[in-house]
Amino acid sequence: MALPTTRRAATSLRRLRLAWDRPLTSYYLILGSSLLLTSLGLVMVFSASEIQALRDGLPDTYYFRKQLLAAALGTGLLFLAFRMPVRLHRFLASALGLGAALLLILVQVPGVGETVNGNTNWLSLGGPFQLQPSEFAKLALVLRGAELVARKHAMNLLTQWRHLLVPLVPEAMLLLALVLLGGDMGTAMILCAILFGLLWTAGAPLRLFGGTLAVAGVAIIVLILGSAHRVSRLACIGATDPGPGDQCWQAAHGLYALAGGGLFGTGLGASVEKWGQLPEPHTDFIFAVTGEELGLVGALSVLALYALLAASGIRLAARTPDPFVRLAASGVVTWITAQATINIGAVLGLLPIAGVPLPLFSYGGSSLLPTMFAVGLLLALAKSEPAARTALSSRTGRLRRRKPARPPAKARIGASSTGKRHKKFQVR
Repeated sequence: MALPTTRRAATSLRRLRLAWDRPLTSYYLILGSSLLLTSLGLVMVFSASEIQALRDGLPDTYYFRKQLLAAALGTGLLFLAFRMPVRLHRFLASALGLGAALLLILVQVPGVGETVNGNTNWLSLGGPFQLQPSEFAKLALVLRGAELVARKHAMNLLTQWRHLLVPLVPEAMLLLALVLLGGDMGTAMILCAILFGLLWTAGAPLRLFGGTLAVAGVAIIVLILGSAHRVSRLACIGATDPGPGDQCWQAAHGLYALAGGGLFGTGLGASVEKWGQLPEPHTDFIFAVTGEELGLVGALSVLALYALLAASGIRLAARTPDPFVRLAASGVVTWITAQATINIGAVLGLLPIAGVPLPLFSYGGSSLLPTMFAVGLLLALAKSEPAARTALSSRTGRLRRRKPARPPAKARIGASSTGKRHKKFQVR
């Protein structure tokens, strides 16, 4: 009994390994996991936002319709990024970095930028639509940083510290300073993670990370202690009750939502906490509503999709010989993984509430649009692998050969003619 079971397990493991080593594995896993996250996110945005919309005096589908529009636009951006060749992504990296910096500067102009929840990092586009340039700064840092380091690698300059750090670190610090001017600590943490990810992939020595992390740690402590609001958020880590003055209300009710879901959840639309108890149920704390309505199984499924997306991106970065592809793929993976970790960690009470959305899942077009473009970038990078190009071209060739040939014109006329028509031809 034990021997056949062992053989079956070994056979299954061998098949799984063969499937993992196929040329198009990264391509299909990135596409599948990202589309599943976006689709499930649309469902949960509708479920989590309908009560909030009614409380705001709006139709119950108001936030869902806006998210659906953003998802449609994001799909267009994903397809555009997928169709763009890698060299065009590299060419546009500098323009994207400059544009993100200019938008962040524009946010700080009095009368132009808007303040939401204490952070001044929004631009009004007219009516109910707003733009958060700091979300596009993440994409700009990934592309600009990957292009800079790849160019230095081509010139064999990465052995010198100054070429590794300049101008990448000063440009990243500029974006970081502009984001911090608006008070967005969560986005600043993600930008730092992207910078560290790029330096790690470029082969920066460990002693560099030790010194940089020490400086970053001191800066974070100073920024937290300089704001009473951030100190209160830090004090709510692990809180199981709202505390004095209800300062940990959101953190506590996030845990209540997760605890109320059980194994399989209360069912879609049946959340109790979204009825005014849980603030931001469709944005920062949508994972709590997901855990309540879909249970532990649904929450773990979301985590598995993020893990699959990250593993596929890491596989892509590890297999490619192109430095730009390796750096850009690792930058996007670091961005999405760090943001998901910060968001979910806050919901679980393991990290302070940073106010960052769950990528591809939470409500918010400013977050969804650049993230979907980044997914399209990952797909373009996966398609650019030599083995993947060969597999795609051979598959396209097989599909063309399977397409039935059009019959000759005379044969088509004869086949489409009626019996009466055939009879006339015979009379003639």
